[in-house]
Order: sequence, then structure tokens, then C-alpha cells
Amino acid sequence: METILIVDDEKNYLTILSAVLDEEGFEILTALSGQEALDIQKTSDVDLILTDMKMPEMDGIELLEHIKVIDPDLPVVMMTAHGTVDKAVEAMQKGAYTYILKPFENERLILYVKKAISMFQVIKENRRLRDAVESQYRFGNIIGKSKSIRDVFETIQKVAPSNATVLIEGESGTGKELAAKSIHFNSPRRNKPFVAVNCSALAETLLESELFGHEKGAFTGAVAMKKGRFELADGGTLFLDEIGELSQNLQVKLLRVLQEKTIERVGGVRTLPVDIRIIAATNKKLKEEMIKGRFREDLFYRLDVVHIVLPSLKERKEDIRLLVNHFIEKYASERNSNIPVTGIDQEVDRLFYDYSWPGNVRELENVIERVMILCPSDKIMISDLPKGFKDNVSNRLHLEGIPVNAKLYDTLAMIEKAMIERALKVTNNVQAHAAELLGIGKSGLNQKIKKYNLEVGSKQ
Repeated sequence: METILIVDDEKNYLTILSAVLDEEGFEILTALSGQEALDIQKTSDVDLILTDMKMPEMDGIELLEHIKVIDPDLPVVMMTAHGTVDKAVEAMQKGAYTYILKPFENERLILYVKKAISMFQVIKENRRLRDAVESQYRFGNIIGKSKSIRDVFETIQKVAPSNATVLIEGESGTGKELAAKSIHFNSPRRNKPFVAVNCSALAETLLESELFGHEKGAFTGAVAMKKGRFELADGGTLFLDEIGELSQNLQVKLLRVLQEKTIERVGGVRTLPVDIRIIAATNKKLKEEMIKGRFREDLFYRLDVVHIVLPSLKERKEDIRLLVNHFIEKYASERNSNIPVTGIDQEVDRLFYDYSWPGNVRELENVIERVMILCPSDKIMISDLPKGFKDNVSNRLHLEGIPVNAKLYDTLAMIEKAMIERALKVTNNVQAHAAELLGIGKSGLNQKIKKYNLEVGSKQ
């Protein structure tokens, strides 16, 4: 049951409003002053505050400012007379959900209250998911609860405190740099620089200067001495992205840095000591590149002290909903609309699960960022997705895998069971969400779970 705190210095108004909202099934708390309201907010779990604008000692604006310090997301509906509309507009600018003019119709007030509370419930659910992720599944800014990503978290936690060189493999868009930053910022080097270099972004000569620096006059255009990324990362971590694109010449030089812990600037003769941790990443299978002679064997084994493989998004589809909620919250500020996005439509949920996500988490983030700008309503619908997105989803039933003599009843039962198992997995065994995803009632889902003798956790 949601709780509403009503604030008004007139007892009659408190009595009337309490009766109206109590009939709607809300738990009601009341306060005769702003200070009393703040004391209640600090000690009670409140879902909405409905406050009068004009009150002695602390008016509605002052109360609003104090409320937002305690909980910036808590919705506040202001009640105001015609003479204080300017104040109500000021309250909106300071974070009030809306205002309602006295006298008002009860139905109008109830509509505002329900909309505000519905929005806050979404915010609280996102908080809950975020807290759960941070406490159980999150390391750095990588989000997920699947076994594959939890294995990555575990490895990162173990390797971060050491100085070991780390090789991260994974498809483009899987979060290799995020993993590298997680290692760095959870290591003793966290207060020293984290320097990233994309080895595929520059030609060999430019990359050499970028990595090692150069002396004045080392080549045409070298008008001054320049420190390279190795020197800039001294004491910290150097992240070498797309290490598989490194030329043979630079592979030799990198090997020497790893062995000797020293560098020489281009055109220089001085040997400079460097204290750095190397984290390398690639979207190639570096061992295969080594076997084919395109990557030095000695360098591979120097880099491959700790090996981390980041799973593709299609290998961790149970993380999609968590990621979607995270990106909706992340890009909420980019909306021009006053209507907050509360989630995604069921059809979009199924579409996201069936989509192959070739661009991985980066592609999902780009899709959510786009729709957060363009989505006109409080839910992301199929029509809000990029043009042609639905056409790229391959969810055709592959009949080739079903024997021609298979019985229809048995086959349908097999498909039904598989779909229920998938829905439960995606929703983390929350049966209410799984039933919604499947488009059936919760009691119907319960019967089918018993029918197929499925093991589930939460039965909410």
C-alpha cells in the first residue's frame, strides 16, 4: 500500500483529503506544518507528499526545497489558490511534480496522485534493481547477473589488487575498456593515471611516437620534446586496446618494455624507467593470430598472464532487462518531454530477447539513447525503435530440428516448456513478470510450472 503525506495548516482540509484518498486505498499520514512534515518524511516510507502552498512559518516552496534535499526523486504535488499560481510555477521549476488549483474536483486530484505515485514506483524499482546489481552483480560500471558476467567479476576482483598483466578478449561493444577501468580503479594504482590507447587508430609511425614519445627534431614536425603514453601512465595503468593490430616492429618494442620496464623516446638515446601495469584488449583471438604468425609468441605469453573473455550480449540475454533499465535511467535527462519513460512494452521486451545484438552492449545503449530522445510516451514501443530493427530479428521457428514424425501435441508441449523456462530465466524467476512476458495469467503460469515440474525461486 502506497503512503501519502498530506500537509496543510487547516485541519478541515486534512480531514477531507484524507477521506478522499483513503477511499482509493492509500495509507494517509498528515502534518499541520512544514517542520512536522519533514520529521515524518525522515522517519516514514512516503511515496508522495501533497502540500498546501500557503502556510505559516514554512511555506510550500521552503518545504519543497527541504524535501528534495532528503529525497530528490520523491514526488510533491502542490495545492495552491489562484493568487499564488506564480509561486506554483516556481515550485515546478524547483522540482515539484505538478500543482493543482483550489478548489479542485476530487477525480482530478486522484488522477494526479496516481500518476505521480506510478512514476515514483518505477524510480524505486530502478533503485532496487540498481542496489541489487551493485551489491551482488556489479563491479565498476559493468552490469549483469548472468553466470558468464559474474565469472568476469570474480576474476577482476582477484586480479585487481595485483600488478599482473591482463589480456581481455571479446567482441566489439562488450565492454573491454570498462573491464580494464574496473581493474585499475580497484587496484592500489587507482590514484594514478589510467591511460588508454587504441592501437588500430593510428599509423605505425604515429603510434610509436604516441606510445614512446619523441625528442625534439626526431622527425619532421617534431618541434619539441613530447612525452609518450608510457611516461604519462607512470605509476598507473596503460590500456592498449586492439593490441592485435600492433605491427611486428612495435610488438618487439612492447615486449622490451614488459621485460625491462624501461623505454626510449623516438630519436632519443636515454633509457627511461617506467612503472606501469599493462592491460591489453582485442576483439581477435590472439592465440590464433600467434599460431598464424601475425602475433609474436613471446609477447603473447607476456600479455596473457591473466586472461579474461567478455561474453557477447547474446550469450548473456538474461542481463538485457537490467541493462535496459540502467540506460533508461542514464539517458532520462536527455528527454525534452515531461513524461518520464517507465520501461519497455512487452513486445519490445520479447524483440530484444530474440535480437542477436551484433554490436553487443554498445548497440543496446545506442538504441536506448535514441529512443529516450524520440519516445513520445511513458513506454518504449516497437514504433520507437530504429527503422528496420524489427526486420533484423530472426525468431523463425527452425522446423529442420524437429523430426518429421514428431507428434504435434508433444512438440507444442516441448515448445511451451522451453518458452516458460526462458521467461522465468529472463525475469529472474519472478512469476508475475514471466506471466506478463508470456501474455498469460499468473495462475495459468503456476499450473504450467507444476505441469512441467519446473524448479523456480521467487513466486511473487
